[in-house]
Amino acid sequence: MEKFMVVSGNNTKNISKSPDTISSIVKALSNIAGLLTSDETKATWDTLNTNDKTTSSGTENAGGKKSSSASLLNLFESVAALVVNESFSVETPFIHLNRTQLKTKLTFNNVFNTSMEIDIPEASGGSQYITTIVFASMDNVLPPRDENNSSSMVIKGKVVLAKTAAKIRNISITSGILNDTLKNPKCVFWNFTLFEGLGGWSDWGCSLLSHNNETISCSCNHTTCFSMLMSPEIIEDENINDITIIGVGISMASLVICLITEALTWKKISTNTTAFLRHVSIINIAVSLLIANIWFIIGAHITDDIKKKNPALCAAVTFFIHLFYLAMFFWMLASALLLLYRTVFVFEGGLSKTSMLVIGFVLGYAAPLVIAVTTMAVTVPSHKYIRENHGCWLNWEDSKALLAFLAPALMIVAINFLILLVVIYKMVSRRGVRNTGQGKEQHVLVVIARSLAVLTPFFGLTWSLGIGTIIAPKNKEVNFAFVFFNSLQGCFIWVFGTLLDKKVCFYIIITGY
Repeated sequence: MEKFMVVSGNNTKNISKSPDTISSIVKALSNIAGLLTSDETKATWDTLNTNDKTTSSGTENAGGKKSSSASLLNLFESVAALVVNESFSVETPFIHLNRTQLKTKLTFNNVFNTSMEIDIPEASGGSQYITTIVFASMDNVLPPRDENNSSSMVIKGKVVLAKTAAKIRNISITSGILNDTLKNPKCVFWNFTLFEGLGGWSDWGCSLLSHNNETISCSCNHTTCFSMLMSPEIIEDENINDITIIGVGISMASLVICLITEALTWKKISTNTTAFLRHVSIINIAVSLLIANIWFIIGAHITDDIKKKNPALCAAVTFFIHLFYLAMFFWMLASALLLLYRTVFVFEGGLSKTSMLVIGFVLGYAAPLVIAVTTMAVTVPSHKYIRENHGCWLNWEDSKALLAFLAPALMIVAINFLILLVVIYKMVSRRGVRNTGQGKEQHVLVVIARSLAVLTPFFGLTWSLGIGTIIAPKNKEVNFAFVFFNSLQGCFIWVFGTLLDKKVCFYIIITGY
């Protein structure tokens, strides 16, 4: 086996292009599987899995090493990802491997005394292949533990591995069951990240379609949720996932409406320098969040296969998400600094409109660009820029690259809080000395203060909850709250950034927009 490993490692390209060689390797693996997964080895695997579980019961798992059972499954998954793009089938007493072009329905009859049907109603990515491996007795190898670490679980169906480079929104599998006396079945997949890398069965995104004494039908659908932005682990909950999908749609629609509103009322509301700069800030806050959400959606559609084959694409997505989320915060800071400057220092004279506009764009885009580029330059050479799992986003476990987003964001929220306190104090102390010439400017400053007074605590609460997902990544309540508030960001910017200005609402009403 050691010689086999060395030879195969030195001839990867030739092996991956040869169906005959792949077939020979699969037969060799089948012989190994026959030795390792037979009924006689079940007690040995139980002992190994118990020892793995005991070793990882503390705060760490033997340096993050996979369990023996998960490593064996991962071995077959690696083979499935590297096979040639040609249709072929290999049948052995312990493994049934099939490679075929992706269709809406795949049927396997009488495979290890059971029939199986795989439905893929929608897939994207062009003409792709799918590799399936049905195991005769992998249920002897993998422990039946789930996220709740239940000891009453039993594997009652054949373990099936399906691998494709296509983006699949939904997959349904109908299969025969091994034991018709067992009740209350669950549809699950093997999650390699559970229990500090030991792995376990998870039902996240999977649901039971039908069940009788002979067959069971399952449906699974996995997408990325907002908690990825902060949590080092993806919380596996269908409701949280649905909130992300609905929330990002509402957020993006709100931001588009916000930009349209600003465009329609621009000439009427930008009557002085302060009003002009305020609406420039709102527009750039909306644009930054909208672009960040678009890149987030692109990242959510990058599968693990695409990520492994093209890590540069995932790194690019991560870079732009990082850049534009930071830009949103820095434009909020620019808006707060404008408020501070106009309230505390001068109402007349001082910096010109052009100068303040240049400062705003430098602060709003150049500062986050420097941070994003520096983060990438420092962590990419050591391959610690993006996460190994859980979508395309900044690494946390190895390099703490996520701090390059978290630290500036929370620091800006804190600065904005301090600016608000100073401005409120100054406005209250000047209440009786305002002159007529400063009336319009004073109105704009009040609008800025009001919007910041709402948005700053809102963003502070949202991203403070993000810290909670770092501290307690498996806490569903914290993840739920973070995703919920994150989903409302675009809506809040539209309502409290644009509609809070009575002049905007007035011009919309009288012009019929």
